[in-house]
Amino acid sequence: MATPSRVPIAPPMSSSPSSDAPLHPTDDQAVVLYVIAAMAVVIFGFWNVPIARTLINPLKLFAVGWHELCHIIVAILTGGRILKITIDPHVGGATIVEGGIPTLILSAGYIGSTLFGGVFLLAGWNTLVAKILSFVLGIGLLMPLSLVRDKLTIFLTFVYEGLLIGFWFIDHAQALRWYCLLIGVINMLFAIWDVTDDRFFHKTNDSDAAQFSILYPKIPSHVWAIFWILFQFGALAGFALLGIFAFKLNREEMNEQAAKFLPTR
Repeated sequence: MATPSRVPIAPPMSSSPSSDAPLHPTDDQAVVLYVIAAMAVVIFGFWNVPIARTLINPLKLFAVGWHELCHIIVAILTGGRILKITIDPHVGGATIVEGGIPTLILSAGYIGSTLFGGVFLLAGWNTLVAKILSFVLGIGLLMPLSLVRDKLTIFLTFVYEGLLIGFWFIDHAQALRWYCLLIGVINMLFAIWDVTDDRFFHKTNDSDAAQFSILYPKIPSHVWAIFWILFQFGALAGFALLGIFAFKLNREEMNEQAAKFLPTR
């Protein structure tokens, strides 16, 4: 009598965060999330402590310069004419425009800062992306110097440029990830720094939130500030999820990938 054959039982499938839960951060990715939170706190402190805030002037100018450039681009695209541009580490940035569509021009600053910062934020999860963006950062740090005459700020700018170059040769350029991540956080949360400058230091050039309250008098500036800050936090969360989803490489795999683009040791 034939013995009935047993149906083979398949071995249990191994589950991994990357296959079953693409938005579940790996251990390396979780570190990036913690660093983002820590950087936000540190930047807030440096931005508002009178002496310490001077030390990050070049990074502030980079963020302010891009912010104002977004105003300029949209002003030109909507038919406006640029009358004056100010980019200064002490009084802030300002773009005086005649014509154009005011709401779009004003919104372009915070939206542009958010998107630009989001791209740099992604570099925190991938060394190759950080290497590529380091060229943007290197040029961007130098560009505001055409409008700056403060000797200390000029000196610090070259210090930051030196760090950028040096980080290419530290741990296979892994250090560039954290440099770009810092730039990403500064730009993505620009509304916070802009509003706190207005609130605590009463800078000559007021924040975009204050400008919105002038454009729409029925809505006070603090409501605009809350709106844009929430917008930027939401965008930061979105870019963080994108980074977790798109860049699942571990440290060794990142080094191997990045080595194909201007290899370093």
